[in-house]
Amino acid sequence: MRGAIGARRDRPDPRLFVGAGKAEEIEAQLRLLDAGVVLFDVALSPAQQRNLEQVLKVPVLDRSNLILDIFARRAKSREGKLQVELAQLEYLATRLVRGWTHLERQRGGLSKTGGPGEKQIELDRRMISARVKLLRERLKTLSRQRRTQRRSRARRDVFSVSLVGYTNAGKSTLFNALTRAGTYAADQLFATLDTTSRRCFVAPDVEVVLSDTVGFIRGLPHALVEAFKSTLEETVEADLLLHVVDAASPAREAQMDEVEHVLQEIGAGGVPLLRVFNKADLLDAVPAAAEGLHATIPRVFMSAATGQGIDALRTAIAQQVRLARSQASDAGEQVPSDRQFDQPAAPIAL
Repeated sequence: MRGAIGARRDRPDPRLFVGAGKAEEIEAQLRLLDAGVVLFDVALSPAQQRNLEQVLKVPVLDRSNLILDIFARRAKSREGKLQVELAQLEYLATRLVRGWTHLERQRGGLSKTGGPGEKQIELDRRMISARVKLLRERLKTLSRQRRTQRRSRARRDVFSVSLVGYTNAGKSTLFNALTRAGTYAADQLFATLDTTSRRCFVAPDVEVVLSDTVGFIRGLPHALVEAFKSTLEETVEADLLLHVVDAASPAREAQMDEVEHVLQEIGAGGVPLLRVFNKADLLDAVPAAAEGLHATIPRVFMSAATGQGIDALRTAIAQQVRLARSQASDAGEQVPSDRQFDQPAAPIAL
């Protein structure tokens, strides 16, 4: 059985986040539904999570905890598993409590029994610290391999395009439509965690390397952003970003803002951008031209599932490639420029 309870407060309660009265209401609902876990759609402090579990007598998960669990289930590659494990350990390290004081270890010098030595929590912290250090070293090695591959592509003057966007916006479906790669795509959160790259022609004379990357989400745990930096480097080092938007989502604007916030956070805010409004077949009408700050960002409306607008998208990508190479040539560079494209963003029809 599932249920939902909403709450409004001027500020979070330091002890329980929701306050004692609301905690009692949640406990009553738990008993009524015979539920075994409580999920908070916010980030809880370690103390708040612990206090809520003591009051509610069931496991309490916050938003970060849930996202980490989903990532753990979705990770398939070695690098993805290492990144998720690192994020989980860093999250866990802040939530260790003195729950094993009965396991105190007696240690003394010269084979004599001394006073209380290392407690279990101290051993756990040391083990986690050692594991985190090992994981970071392994990820650094994989990151160096990625940089080597990118330098090799740069020497061959290969134009790099990365798909970014809110989770479940249809990035993997679009990736398959453009490359015919047949990678896994599903109507679920974070269906793709591992970066996949394929060569494809967007015009007879224009070849690019297209990369499908992990999706973003509101409240993405900072530990995950840090752990996935080596994967997200593909986004930072790209020559062009395709920001895939779920055009039919009622929260479209908020999702677009969240993606742009994460791009700024990882240092990809200055990478040229082409906004792709996917699932346009579900719209009654194409929205009017963009205004304000987004007016210079080129836009394409399409449907990766039906194929509508795919040719228009290829044409738009080819135009951006030619423009970037023209700018690089004018500047005497050997690689495409990383300047924002300054041109009107009139929507390209399906």
